[in-house]
Amino acid sequence: MADTLEGLLRLAPMIPVLKIDRIEDAVPLARALVAGGLPVLEITLRTPVGLEAIRRIAGEVEGAVPAVGTVLHPRDIAAAHAAGARFAVSPGLTDALMEPAGIPLLPGAATASEVMRAMNAGLTLLKLFPAVPAGGVALLQALYGPLPQVRFCPTGGLTAASAPGFLAQPNVICVGGGWVAPGDAVAKRDWARVTALAAEAAAL
Repeated sequence: MADTLEGLLRLAPMIPVLKIDRIEDAVPLARALVAGGLPVLEITLRTPVGLEAIRRIAGEVEGAVPAVGTVLHPRDIAAAHAAGARFAVSPGLTDALMEPAGIPLLPGAATASEVMRAMNAGLTLLKLFPAVPAGGVALLQALYGPLPQVRFCPTGGLTAASAPGFLAQPNVICVGGGWVAPGDAVAKRDWARVTALAAEAAAL
């Protein structure tokens, strides 16, 4: 089970979504999050060091399960897979991204039509994105009625305060967000604070 996408998503209630600007922060940040109980880490490709960060975390951080985020093209998945990513996360779903790529895909969806399109491609584990602007908990509740077989990882606008409300929904498998790695803590390399925030999120 732990080797499937569902198994990985169930390792912790929260997945940190990381935008790493300095490559030297990658390993200590990942170690701090894993120490707090959050092993699955979404490293986004929003910065030039994203791919190298995945490579270093995969090779140097025991217990870490790196995933690649902000995937827009199949070549992103291929490169991240080679670097050690265990699965890929995309803000949406395109025809090109539906092609098999070596690692599982968690694509984003924000409407019933997008969810149904993913289902037609055989995907029932989705990222609800952007979760809060798209409708938040109310949207999840509305989707559950006609589409109860789909499970979501809501990401986009969640906070430590709002996360429990999302996790209480029967169609939510975990949540994602960046609040466990605030920019000021990373800038100051306050890894103890990051571990403490991760521990709070892991206990949700």
